[in-house]
Amino acid sequence: MVGATLFHRRKHSWPAEEFISKSTLQLLDLDSAAPPPHAWRRRLNCHANILKEFTITFREAIKMVRLGIRLWSYVREEASHGRKAPIDPFTKENCKPSASQGVPLGGMGSGSISRGFRGEFKQWQITPGTCDPSPMMSNQFSIFISRDGGHKKFASVLAPGQHGSLGKSRDKGISSWGWNLNGQHSTYHALFPRAWTIYDGEPDPELKISCRQISPFIPNNYRDSSLPAAVFVYTLVNTGKERAKVSLLFTWANSMGGTSHMSGGHVNEPFIGEDGVSGVLLHHKTGKGNPPVTFAIAASETQNVNVTVLPCFGLSEDSSFTAKDMWDTMEKDGKFDQENFNSGPSTPSLAGDTICAAVSASAWVEAHGKCTVSFALSWSSPKVKFSKGSTYDRRYTKFYGTSPRAALDLVHNALTNYKRWEEDIEAWQNSILRDERLPEWYKFTLFNELYFLVAGGTVWIDSASLDSNGKSQHQQSSLANSDGKANGLDINDQHNNLGNGNSVGIKSNDEVSVIHNRNGLFVDTRHVDDGDDVGRFLYLEGVEYVMWCTYDVHFYASYALLMLFPKIELNIQRDFAKAVLSEDGRKVKFLAEGNVGIRKVRGAVPHDLGMHDPWNEMNAYNIHDTSRWKDLNPKFVLQVYRDFAATGDYQFGIDVWPAVRAAMEYMEQFDRDNDDLIENDGFPDQTYDTWTVHGVSAYCGCLWLAALQAAAAMALQIGDKFFAELCKNKFLNAKAALEKKLWNGSYFNYDSGTSSNSKSIQTDQLAGQWYAASSGLPPLFEESKIRSTMQKIFDFNVMKTKGGKMGAVNGMHPDGKVDETCMQSREIWTGVTYAAAATMILSGMEEQGFTTAEGIFTAGWSEEGFGYWFQTPEGWTMDGHYRSLIYMRPLAIWGMQWALSLPKAILDAPQINMMDRVHLSPRSRRFSHNVKVVKHKAKCFGNSALSCSC
Repeated sequence: MVGATLFHRRKHSWPAEEFISKSTLQLLDLDSAAPPPHAWRRRLNCHANILKEFTITFREAIKMVRLGIRLWSYVREEASHGRKAPIDPFTKENCKPSASQGVPLGGMGSGSISRGFRGEFKQWQITPGTCDPSPMMSNQFSIFISRDGGHKKFASVLAPGQHGSLGKSRDKGISSWGWNLNGQHSTYHALFPRAWTIYDGEPDPELKISCRQISPFIPNNYRDSSLPAAVFVYTLVNTGKERAKVSLLFTWANSMGGTSHMSGGHVNEPFIGEDGVSGVLLHHKTGKGNPPVTFAIAASETQNVNVTVLPCFGLSEDSSFTAKDMWDTMEKDGKFDQENFNSGPSTPSLAGDTICAAVSASAWVEAHGKCTVSFALSWSSPKVKFSKGSTYDRRYTKFYGTSPRAALDLVHNALTNYKRWEEDIEAWQNSILRDERLPEWYKFTLFNELYFLVAGGTVWIDSASLDSNGKSQHQQSSLANSDGKANGLDINDQHNNLGNGNSVGIKSNDEVSVIHNRNGLFVDTRHVDDGDDVGRFLYLEGVEYVMWCTYDVHFYASYALLMLFPKIELNIQRDFAKAVLSEDGRKVKFLAEGNVGIRKVRGAVPHDLGMHDPWNEMNAYNIHDTSRWKDLNPKFVLQVYRDFAATGDYQFGIDVWPAVRAAMEYMEQFDRDNDDLIENDGFPDQTYDTWTVHGVSAYCGCLWLAALQAAAAMALQIGDKFFAELCKNKFLNAKAALEKKLWNGSYFNYDSGTSSNSKSIQTDQLAGQWYAASSGLPPLFEESKIRSTMQKIFDFNVMKTKGGKMGAVNGMHPDGKVDETCMQSREIWTGVTYAAAATMILSGMEEQGFTTAEGIFTAGWSEEGFGYWFQTPEGWTMDGHYRSLIYMRPLAIWGMQWALSLPKAILDAPQINMMDRVHLSPRSRRFSHNVKVVKHKAKCFGNSALSCSC
């Protein structure tokens, strides 16, 4: 664990005082208006460089030419059906990515909108699986200031005006507005899910302004964390000798990003709500049969704050009320006509026209006085529609209903509840932020990497809509074998029983491996009733790799969900457990080799839950046949056991146990030489899907060893002693075989083949040990071998990569040269680097672990880095060129936090070593020869979170 003084001598610091004057910080020291001591910071005039994408080498291109041709053909075929391909390297966005991202808005799973650190609203992800990065420059906050006597006036958009799309100032569109902010004295401070923008005397030297952005991302709050809403709290401090009339303006286009604002049929409507909340609803008519969306912008009227609205203005010169007219009105009057509230819904917009709305909040700020003004934004998109027709209700509709007009209630509740949100957020974050043992960069990067759970295309639905959707019946019928059975198990029965808390076993050789009913001898510790149902959750592998819940990557990212939203994590595992026991016989062409197979093989863990019809049509990934991958099944067993051990949720263990057994039994076919160790098949058959593996591999071999341990420990606790004995026996044999074939005295060789990279040092070689240690299982190898391996990775893959300033390169030759076998061997993967750091921490190598992870911060998040903040990619090359922005795997930084704060159930596990409790007895070494009926009897988990009566 982290020592008390370990980091004092190397603690990096980015104090707010270096960005904001101390006097301003003191003036803002009320109501959370001042930025926190620990945050990611930038000046608003900071240059946002264009990011550089990776390119493949000529040699790599030659190797991948057949794949490229097949992929090109597949992308075109999908486009002919009006669909996107999950991986499309050929279509590029018009808006080039830049180093301009900031904290995204809203909770999880209801669509997201990001906001750059300079104030632009961008990265529109309202429709599942789509992301439009272009900013809507009409969506802005602006300020208008006048002082008694009228001799001082200021008017400006509260964002720097250096933007190529603004046009000429004489236009009647937004270029006519006052883009007067330089940004030199304005700063941005991010600590997800909040962000602060401080205007330290801009545009008025005598007015200090703080804008605090708040979104409802609250661990273990499964209601508010689903809400599509955000609040912007402005704190105004007048340092002048005269009182000031200040009007803040919030403008918003009726748009979902891209060119959707020009499609026509959009309507704006003013409203006066309860508790002084007033604003405008913007009803957006979506295209392509997608469900409608309604936005709401609002402000809170108080005794000192007057709220007025302009329901509709246009961006073209032909508009009846133009953007210039709106700006001129605000400059002249500082407000709009009160009668606008009575105007009713606007006339639907015409195709080609853009309509916007504005909310103004005006207040007098006395000399040396302070004032608070609150705005909110919400978007109500109650239905999720996937491209093959399945439609579901979003999670928030469970509390707000399915009417698009729920946007009004959402914005009202945001403005009346945001203080409680902040209290809960601070209570969650403070224990980490106040831990003096931890480096500062780690504290705020840990929280800021969570941006992906909002901006990673997340979809969170109400379970009731899944149950009532006709598609789920389609799944049950189409995923079965032709006779409706899967190795003797009725798919429909298994699918239903995994969801309702009962567990039936895998029928093999006419016997049942596990039979359990919740009315048996075990105490029922987890009643899944309406209050406990947290819905179903999806998140993308990345915005460029559009596949839901990609499992080999979730292996790294899942620590964040387990620590913050454990019920969501358990439900994702339940979804995959159902999938393991299902089969989908529809034919699929795999693009790497051009061969044809079936979409989903029973017993194989799917690569993902799908793209166009998740839950019903899995494995959107079709580069390789992932039923032959060697990492997915062990990763499933390891994640299930970790979650089972950490939560003490015994019913969860019973629910998923049949799938765990099936996953282990499935892997036996890959033991080619009967030594109980799986072998790879001479193609990239694991998460590194361009990096070929021959024979036994360190990565998959260690995952398999850890899975055998996990399965043995879980089997013992579930009551399947026969299976526990088999797994332990296999573990002992497989461990001996792996060490004999791969251990070279200081680390494990990449694989047992004879290729030029077989002796490469792979950063991820001890991923199985990472999970074993994270789950309270015994170490896979002697401690000296584990530490020697991790030290080798640190000395070579980390420190020989730009002096440790970029993270850990995936592959390094023992002579200190980067392994350039393929594009992935020479890349630095952000999430894998975090995972290696976590493994070092768990191995007692804390300083090496934090140094390793700090390279990702330096290259990706620091001001001298490449600009990947709030869009952390899968990886980058040695020259910093990215591949796949906004990617899931970097959430693995929460694996480091898990290592630093293991729950008591895990810490106590070594005291009750489950593997030592498994007693070997002579029997067959084959899983399939040892299927018995198992009777359960209640037992306690030692000191785990489970409480039971024995």
